[in-house]
Amino acid sequence: NSCLQWNKFCSLIPVFCHRFTGSCFWVAVLDGNVVGIVAARGNEEDNTVELRRMSVDFDQRGKGIAKALGRKVLEFAVLNNYSAVVLGTTAVKPAAHKLYESLGFRYVGVTEHYVLPGMNHSVLEKMFFQLRYHRYRLLLREE
Repeated sequence: NSCLQWNKFCSLIPVFCHRFTGSCFWVAVLDGNVVGIVAARGNEEDNTVELRRMSVDFDQRGKGIAKALGRKVLEFAVLNNYSAVVLGTTAVKPAAHKLYESLGFRYVGVTEHYVLPGMNHSVLEKMFFQLRYHRYRLLLREE
């Protein structure tokens, strides 16, 4: 599983895949170092897979690693007959949103005052950590 053709070779390695839960986790390795991660989590109720936790090392951004990771999740979704891929992000950088759109995702809305999972909802957290949660969807086939 090679990433896009860069100046150096990169591998996308499935670290964990569980067929029955429809979940998988990949790492992007470049020159023996992990430079990116992404996960996919299936949802049987609506036959979607969620793209989760995509991240690329700051020094390696702009080299196509995130796009290769995103494409790996899309490939996983198609191979496992999911009808759509969904994702949510609190990213404020336009580059992240452009990446999702370049992969074919459509912006479907925002949740204002989103509270990150695991927060204890203290007054300080509510003041500083209520975020905009942007939702995207890529329809693979009609159900």
